[in-house]
Amino acid sequence: MPFIIANESFEKVAGYGLLANMILYLMSEYHFSAASGANILFLWNAASNFTPMLGAFLSDSYLGRFLVIALGSLISFLGITMLWSTAFFRNTRPPACDILKEHCLPSTIAQRVLLYCSFIVMSIGAGGIRPCSIAFGADQIDNPEDPKNQLVLQSFFNWYYASVGISVMLSVTVIVYIQDKAGWVIGFGVPLGLLFLAAVLFLIGSPFYVKVKGNKSLFTGFAQVVAAAFKNRRLALPPKNSECDGQYYHGKDSKVIAPTERLRFINKACLIRSPEKDLDSNGLAIDPWKLCTVKQVEALKALIKVLPIWSTGIMAAVNINQSFPVIQVSSMDRRFIGSLKIPAGSFSVFGLLTLTIWVAIYDRILAPFLAGLTGHPRGLSLKQRMGIGLVLTTVAMAVSALVERKRRALAIYEGFANNPRGVTTMTAMWAVPQHCLLGLAEAFNAIGQIEFYYSQFTKDMSSIAVALIMFGMGVGGLAGSLIVTIVDKVTKRGGNVSWVDSNVNKGHYDYYYWVLTCMSLINFLYYLVCSWAYGSCEESNIWSDEDRDANEEETDRKHNGTPTLSHV
Repeated sequence: MPFIIANESFEKVAGYGLLANMILYLMSEYHFSAASGANILFLWNAASNFTPMLGAFLSDSYLGRFLVIALGSLISFLGITMLWSTAFFRNTRPPACDILKEHCLPSTIAQRVLLYCSFIVMSIGAGGIRPCSIAFGADQIDNPEDPKNQLVLQSFFNWYYASVGISVMLSVTVIVYIQDKAGWVIGFGVPLGLLFLAAVLFLIGSPFYVKVKGNKSLFTGFAQVVAAAFKNRRLALPPKNSECDGQYYHGKDSKVIAPTERLRFINKACLIRSPEKDLDSNGLAIDPWKLCTVKQVEALKALIKVLPIWSTGIMAAVNINQSFPVIQVSSMDRRFIGSLKIPAGSFSVFGLLTLTIWVAIYDRILAPFLAGLTGHPRGLSLKQRMGIGLVLTTVAMAVSALVERKRRALAIYEGFANNPRGVTTMTAMWAVPQHCLLGLAEAFNAIGQIEFYYSQFTKDMSSIAVALIMFGMGVGGLAGSLIVTIVDKVTKRGGNVSWVDSNVNKGHYDYYYWVLTCMSLINFLYYLVCSWAYGSCEESNIWSDEDRDANEEETDRKHNGTPTLSHV
């Protein structure tokens, strides 16, 4: 575990240490506008969260998690090396110029290609590390035969997320401080060295790992189910609740012999038309594109069923990954103790600190207390926790709008309307509550999502479960970029100043935050509908052989009068 957590922690220190201040690097060194810089970061975030789907596919289906993490670490190191070269070599950037005071020469195509390529390569590397690390860690401790296995996994998820939070806190404080004080060459060089160290530590621990080998392609299995269901669409299904033994193909030695009734039309993919034509002499399917197993059908159903709830996390991702607060805080009084100033890119540490403290308090104090009140072993149900997280992101955006309205009005009053670099007398501590609310929202929603997907999928789909969260963050990046683009183009029509203008005192970032608040409120109402339609998420996945065994064992314990976790 120390090698796995060290690799993930150093990767987070490197990645988030770069992201926190990147909007300032793009504006000052490459002369991008605030809107263009935000779009680039949204798209980089999207790419970094789309690639985990590919990483999950490769790890679960072919290469295994260890090899995918190792390759991802090396590729990430290459990407950061390319980014560091943009700061080290002067001709990789346009001539020095202050974009807020004068007309600056734009970067050349070659310069932008190198910059964009560094982002793309880092995103590919992240695709190998991010979906597999937490699942690889769970592989080391997951023991279905242990009656306390579910609680052990929950505790692992919480503490793993907390350790990552601490790592990110270090990145947005120490790394950002180095960038502000020592410049971009050293500021990018330190993450480069940390990522190299992460790769070395992870490879050193290789002899000690539990390595789960990749199975056949899960995505190919999904495609086979779709194809078989379509080819068999004209077949009639057996009546509901009828005896189905022998009518469905369940594979050799499988204890799950019939599919569930949910999404019943997909059951045609495992319906045997003619045993003589569909099965060989060993009882195996002759053509897997015409006949699939019950487990394949139920795996696809599980994935389809969670998609509506998954989609509600997209708006939360838009809110959490905002880069504009860095620009706003830059114009506020950032003195903390005496003459000590907090770097503008470091204010997200308050959200991370809130997340980490809350996880520890909830796991050790609140969860046991709430369990006594609600009768739920986790204190609050998974859907309750996800819903609370969505409410908190909505409140955070409303608070951001109110604080920005006050900051802008004071900046104009103090004569900084045309000087966005001017520092107002308003303390930057007013920006802390919105970051704390977002950190608390992530603690509820993100961890709730991880446990939700992990509980609804089988163990061989665990990396895909985690990658779903990453994919949601990726779609959130695209949505965030689209929102910024629309707001920028619509609000500057007719010669008006854009709400997201590079001059933060001329723009109206408060209006932009109110747009996000309204969208977040609508998203929460949509979540309530999706949550109601989903039904209970606490039931065991009895379509999985290993879960069927565990379910039978628990049933035996109940009949024997032995207390179980559900009784407690």
